[in-house]
Amino acid sequence: ELSHLLTECNDGKNDWLAELALLDGLPERVKEKGQYAEFLAKYKKAKLAAKLRMKELVKKTTGIDISEEFMFDVMVKRIHEYKRQFMNALYCIYRYLSIKKASPEERKKFVKRVTFFAGKAAPGYAVAKNVIKLINKISEKVNNDPDVKDYYKVIFIPDYKVSAAQIIIPAADINQQISTAGTEASGTSCMKFVMTGSMIIGTRDGANIEIAQEIGEENIFFFGKNVEEVAKIRKEMAEGKRNKLGSRLREAFEFILSNYDWKFMHDYCRQIMERNDFYLVCEDFYAYLEAQEKVDRAYADTDSWCNKCIHSITKMGFFSSDRSIEDYAKNIWGVEPIEVPNPSLSKEGHYVSNQNLSALDK
Repeated sequence: ELSHLLTECNDGKNDWLAELALLDGLPERVKEKGQYAEFLAKYKKAKLAAKLRMKELVKKTTGIDISEEFMFDVMVKRIHEYKRQFMNALYCIYRYLSIKKASPEERKKFVKRVTFFAGKAAPGYAVAKNVIKLINKISEKVNNDPDVKDYYKVIFIPDYKVSAAQIIIPAADINQQISTAGTEASGTSCMKFVMTGSMIIGTRDGANIEIAQEIGEENIFFFGKNVEEVAKIRKEMAEGKRNKLGSRLREAFEFILSNYDWKFMHDYCRQIMERNDFYLVCEDFYAYLEAQEKVDRAYADTDSWCNKCIHSITKMGFFSSDRSIEDYAKNIWGVEPIEVPNPSLSKEGHYVSNQNLSALDK
C-alpha cells in the first residue's frame, strides 16, 4: 500500500524503485499541488493495513489478540547483551508497574502501546536465552492482568525470519535501536524501519548516526552515553565509584527478584546491580525513560507523527545499495561504469553466456 501510494504521488512513476533518492522532496511537491491532506490520509490507511497484517501474524503465532489502535513498539534483532533487549524488558516492567499503580482515570492518560520482541539467541548463549525466557514471563504477567491489558501488552514473536520481518517491519510505529554506544557496527534493520514509516528510539551508535544526518536529529529519539562517556564510566565502575540504580530502576529489578519463577535471571540481575554492568543498562536507563516519555507525547499528535515518518521515508535514498556501491566505485576502487545491455530472452541476445549456449547446442 505504501509503495503504491508513493508511486501515485510521484506522478504515477515508479522510477523511485530503482533510484530511491528520487523520492527526496516528494512531500513538498505534493503540497504544491494542494494534495497533501489526501496524501496524509492515504498514508495512515497504508500504515493501518500493515498493522492489520501484523495483527493476524501475532494471533497466528502467539494466540494473542492485539488492537491495531495501539502504538506498535518493535525491537527485532539478534538477542545479545550489547543490543540491550534486557534494558527494554526492564522498561516493560516499569511501564507495567506505572499503569498498575495508577487509578482507573489516570490509566486513560497512558498512550496505549504494545511492545514486540523477536530474534534468536546463539545456541550456547545462556544469558540471551534467559532474556527471551524473561520477556515471555513478563508477557504472561502483563497480558493477563485485567488492570493493565487494555493499555499495554508485551509480546515475543517466535521464529523471527525474513518472511516475518516483511510483515513486522512495515507495521512498526517506533523501533528500538538501543545498543550501548560503540558496540553496533552498522546494522541495516533501522534503515528498513525508517523506509517503511517507523520512528527510531536509539543511542548514537551504528547507522542511527548516519540516518540522523539524512532525516534530521529532530526525527530520532536519541538518548544515552556516547562512546567516550561509555569508556569513562566503565573505568569508574571498575574502580567501584558508580552504582546508578535509583528507585524506579531498583523497583524493576526487585520485581524480577521477587518472582521465584524468574529465578533464572536473579544472579544476572544482582550482578548488574552490583556494578558489573558492562553494557551500561543502569547508566542509560533514566535517559531511556525520558526518551520513551517523549515518544508517548509525540505519538499523541497523530498528524505530526505521520509527517515526520513521511519526511523520513523520502530522505532514505542515501542508503540505497546502488548509491553505496557507486560511491565505493568512484572514491575507493577507482573503477569506471560500463554500459549494461538490456535483458534479452533469446540465446542470441545473451552477451555473456552466448558462447556457452552455442557450445551446448553443438
